[in-house]
Amino acid sequence: MRWHGGKQMKRIDGGVTAAKGFEAASTAAEIKYKNRTDMAMVYSQVPCKAAGTFTTNVVKAAPVKWDQMIVKESAYAQAVIVNSGIANACTGAQGYQYCQETADEAARVLGIPADAVLVGSTGVIGMQIPIDRIKAGISKLAEAKSDTIEAGTDAAKAIMTTDTCKKEIAVEVEIGGTTITIGGMAKGSGMIHPNMCTMLGFVTTDAAITKTALQKALSDDVQDTYNMVSVDGDTSTNDTVLLLANGMAGNPEIVEGTPEYEVFKQALHEVNVYLAKAIAGDGEGATALFEVNIIGAESKEQAVLLSKSIACSNLTKAAIAGHDANWGRILCAMGYSGAQFDPEKVDLFFESEAGKLKIVENGTAVDYSEEKATEILSQPVVIATADIKMGDACATAWGCDLTHGYIDINADYRS
Repeated sequence: MRWHGGKQMKRIDGGVTAAKGFEAASTAAEIKYKNRTDMAMVYSQVPCKAAGTFTTNVVKAAPVKWDQMIVKESAYAQAVIVNSGIANACTGAQGYQYCQETADEAARVLGIPADAVLVGSTGVIGMQIPIDRIKAGISKLAEAKSDTIEAGTDAAKAIMTTDTCKKEIAVEVEIGGTTITIGGMAKGSGMIHPNMCTMLGFVTTDAAITKTALQKALSDDVQDTYNMVSVDGDTSTNDTVLLLANGMAGNPEIVEGTPEYEVFKQALHEVNVYLAKAIAGDGEGATALFEVNIIGAESKEQAVLLSKSIACSNLTKAAIAGHDANWGRILCAMGYSGAQFDPEKVDLFFESEAGKLKIVENGTAVDYSEEKATEILSQPVVIATADIKMGDACATAWGCDLTHGYIDINADYRS
């Protein structure tokens, strides 16, 4: 349980169905996978304000283009249809037409407008989705949708590709005397790099909030959460985070620049940072979440550059995999980051549930125990903190170790 601005926020069970009025479903449509669920639906009983952030890759998948249009131009959104296995990327006009057909079918079975339907796809690039299976899946999803916690969890499992575990979270917080709930689910494991990852994220809330405030809250928070994650340096074609607000909590409408807006942002951050870290820790072949903190920076921008550079360093990630306190790789990554700092002032620490150890002081190694360092680096969550002693700014980036498992997964991903 945490406190933000005097308001109590607590973690609760569930994900996308935790907020009032949201339902979810999953089904096995055999888009690519056999013997597992591979389609999911998120549905609101009433129309929603919609916000979104999308991949910075110039090559944008058809669902990204569709969702960008819906978020920008539609009066409201009410449903999301997601498939795993095939990304519907680099599929030309036909791929975009399949987005339209997906929305049309969802509109037909749900009784809502087609321009209130968002879509998401993840998986292999360059293959057309089997639209007949998608349409059949939508009918099954519509029949199965439910507001139970289990329905939300099953949806989180259905959108996985090389993920090894489902990723979901829900929190509630009091705003304006009313309890607001925010829940979310995400998938992401490979092709993950800052500026959105190979990831799909779906966040729901029953808060009443203006569309402008909703979009700003999401866009701002993505910078400190999903955009601070790297698994492998590849930016995907399909990255999408969608945030739907249906207003069913009944609170006075939240607008920018108010205390209520700040509390909402904090609760949204709690959801996004949890999902971002879950994605980083579940990187393909990963055995450890690698968190990088830069403190004592002159500016936030400087801290971001440095933390991302370390989290993205393959040599550093390989050292973490080998439980090797090869701190020179960290300073090297800081040195080519593009940020200016004095390497002879840097202090460096390694930390995990096994303890905390100072490795470097003022740019040179201290007399530390290699055995203790190895123990610290052998834990499932490893933290490196660099203090550059230039100011009060800080930043955190997340990645994972780099193991041979990453190659095993990606050498024959299409098969």
